[in-house]
Amino acid sequence: MARLEGKTAFVTGAARGQGAATTQLFLREGANVVIADILAEEGQALADTLGEKACFCLLDVRDEDAWLRAISAAEARFGPIDILVNNAAATFYGAIEETAKTDLERLLSINLIGAFLGMKAVIPGMKARRSGSIVNISSVNGLRGTAGMGAYDATKWGVRGISKTAALELAAWKIRVNSIHPGAIDTPMLNPDGSLDSAQMARDYAIAFGRVGQPEEVAQASLFLASDEASYISGAELAVDGAWTAGLLVNSQSLGHVQ
Repeated sequence: MARLEGKTAFVTGAARGQGAATTQLFLREGANVVIADILAEEGQALADTLGEKACFCLLDVRDEDAWLRAISAAEARFGPIDILVNNAAATFYGAIEETAKTDLERLLSINLIGAFLGMKAVIPGMKARRSGSIVNISSVNGLRGTAGMGAYDATKWGVRGISKTAALELAAWKIRVNSIHPGAIDTPMLNPDGSLDSAQMARDYAIAFGRVGQPEEVAQASLFLASDEASYISGAELAVDGAWTAGLLVNSQSLGHVQ
């Protein structure tokens, strides 16, 4: 039996990259999936290729009223939301003294407030059914700091924190909340034009696995946490990073596979 048979999932930032991979995997595992994104053309094009068990929903995750409309429309199409994957995100590079207040506010509104509003929108329905799984996509930057990414780090640490708080608040209703912390993943955010070489990026970033990750590998982690196989896992954080946050890789040449 498919691992998500009979369930409905709502995935943000789902038009491409990790979100699209998650949508496609969830569909293969039997779920109905709502592809939510601000990228209307790409999101609708993806939905058009996936059949009747998928639909596109235009959503700016910063807008609370838009969240309520989107969840209402999704429930009208597929029924109650069983799974929320808060994947939508933006990034920003700049030292703290070079980061404008507006840059920080933009990232907070998308990465952190967007995830907060998503949880707030689905919690009442999940409470009514006394079940549900929320997967918040944080980052390795929510597990440690990165020079030149202070604004992004702040948002991803925030996602990690609210995930733990929500796990505690919702445990009595059997609603599970977990965070995933992807490392360097070959998506448009990291590799906008597809020209970067995986092995070279791994050398640059000193990733022990000798390569960057693929969107499907993050999707598999989301699938596990969304499924009933993770029925006793809540408040956890799962790094999908090729051991990037495990420690310092002092001599990558000694591993042999990084040439």
